[in-house]
Amino acid sequence: MSIDVTAGGGGAADAISAVFREEAGAICAELTRQLGDLDLAEDLVQDAIEAALRTWPRDGLPDRPGAWLLQAARRRGIDRLRRETRYREKLELLMSMASGSSEGEPDDRLRLVFTCCHPAIAREAQVALTLRAVMGMTTAEIARAFLVSEATMAQRIVRAKRKIVEAHIPYRVPNAEMLPERLTQVLAMLYLVYNEGYLSSGPERSTARDLCADALWLCRLVDRLLPDEPEVMSLLALMQLHEARRAARFDAGGALVLLRDQDRALWDGDTIASAAALLERARRLGSPGPYWLQAAIAATHAEAPSYEATDWPEILALYGALLRFAPGPVVRLNRAIALWHVGGAAAAMEEVEALAPALDRYHLYHATRAELLRAFGRHDEAREADARALELTQNPAERELIRRRVESGGEGAELSDAGMSGRRALGEV
Repeated sequence: MSIDVTAGGGGAADAISAVFREEAGAICAELTRQLGDLDLAEDLVQDAIEAALRTWPRDGLPDRPGAWLLQAARRRGIDRLRRETRYREKLELLMSMASGSSEGEPDDRLRLVFTCCHPAIAREAQVALTLRAVMGMTTAEIARAFLVSEATMAQRIVRAKRKIVEAHIPYRVPNAEMLPERLTQVLAMLYLVYNEGYLSSGPERSTARDLCADALWLCRLVDRLLPDEPEVMSLLALMQLHEARRAARFDAGGALVLLRDQDRALWDGDTIASAAALLERARRLGSPGPYWLQAAIAATHAEAPSYEATDWPEILALYGALLRFAPGPVVRLNRAIALWHVGGAAAAMEEVEALAPALDRYHLYHATRAELLRAFGRHDEAREADARALELTQNPAERELIRRRVESGGEGAELSDAGMSGRRALGEV
């Protein structure tokens, strides 16, 4: 989490940031459970965090930072509610909490996540509200993470809170019948946050490590609270597999390094093994779902000793299975890349050309088509396709890579990173 703390050096800032990440959601969840008011609870947590940002860099971390934050939130709540007589009942609740345990129920944060990700709330608002309420991020931080103005992000959060009130969205974990559908919303939100961090959609940056870290932390939290859900495990494994390759994805100058050119010695073998074990446990618990299949594709890449030794027939089969869950054009494009390695360029080109109407505004479609055109010696058409890809992307690292190809007309690996998370892979899932 990117809390702006400068006093005390990087170590102090990191320690404070870690406390906020661990404690803010639990405190907000407990206050919401006690007060029945997410808007009020979230405001109190933000007040407590602001107090900590003023105090901790100067005085140091308290012995029990979570208890400090909870007590600060309670004091702020009591001060506010004393001025509002219609909240007398809530004031009594806060007063009773102050003399009781500071530990919330184990499910509190899980209830909070499901409340923030209710399907009645717009997807971008789900993301903003979850990062603010569960992670304790400020509106300004969330706005910077998603490259929008603070005013725009504040409006999203306000609309989400208003929707919770107007639609009478309950503060609870869905029952067994509703859980699969609602869990899909939660996982899609986590997937969206990780994707934006993995490869930014905006022009200001190539990647955002903090967003990836926040999504990974939240996914671990959901896995801890729902320990036997195979798709939660699978998404966690998928994220871990991508994190294992992080050190090799960009060179020293910040240029994007394609999968076939990455130094696999830089990949984190322990993280890959941990993800593979998690994936196997998920397989034993239930039938493979879309996140399991995506993670299995990523694992097949990660476990190959070299690009040339990649098990492309296995990847092709996994994409075929994934199409049953997500029969969209982006998945079909990735399958076509795998088909290229198994059945040849002609078979892949036939699949790619059929996707033109659906993917004309998708830069990776044109980048992939450019590589196929080069395989047939159609270099002028390939340069045109690369130029179209350059026109459609804003990510700085991708733009630089495509620009070099346009200028040189040289050959290279397909830009689409088959089997990997992010907009380049399975953005429609």
